[in-house]
Amino acid sequence: METSGVKLLGALPSPYVNRVVLALKIKSIDYELVEVNPHEKSEILVKANPVHKKIPVLIHGDKSICESLIIVQYADEVWNEGPSILPSDPYDRAMALFWAAYIDDKWYPLFKQLHGSQGEDSRKETLDKISQGLVLLEKAFKDCSKGKSFFGGENVGYVDIALGSIVGWVKVAETLIGQEIFDEQKAPLLMGWIDKIYSEDSVKDVMLDPQTLLEVFKKFQAMKPDVAAA
Repeated sequence: METSGVKLLGALPSPYVNRVVLALKIKSIDYELVEVNPHEKSEILVKANPVHKKIPVLIHGDKSICESLIIVQYADEVWNEGPSILPSDPYDRAMALFWAAYIDDKWYPLFKQLHGSQGEDSRKETLDKISQGLVLLEKAFKDCSKGKSFFGGENVGYVDIALGSIVGWVKVAETLIGQEIFDEQKAPLLMGWIDKIYSEDSVKDVMLDPQTLLEVFKKFQAMKPDVAAA
């Protein structure tokens, strides 16, 4: 299939943009990255995504596709000559969609909640919820992988992309709070999965590096206005 005319609006440190980068990498799709500041509603972003006005946006010809997991699914269906990202079996496909939605709607938002936690009790309660969710994801990996290396089996698949894109930022959270979130005792299979996805030839060069992300975070924090001095 013709791959020219593909643009991606986004910022590379974004885990949601990274999902699209991972999918395009797996599908061997050439694209142009158009750097967009996620904190500014630029004209190009508003035009491409007038509803949510946020990144990522995939522009394919004259079509704009928004929302990271929808873009991943679109790429899998449009460029179907490459490795499959979503399972072909209806049940396996449904489970992949379910767990990706769980990550986005239930688990990953807890980290924003953790960042804004006021007091030790609130922080502990959020960490407990994160830990409980990790146990669920451990079981999901066992069920979806069927004893193989990835959620997608032999190859990186839909849930691998959904979760893999945020691993780097979870590692940043671990550094900031001084506590492990990916726990060897609670999630040994996921710990092994992290090592495998970061060394997997098809995606390793586009996985988000935790140390780089930490520097991005520190830089962003330094740019924030000093409210106390105002």
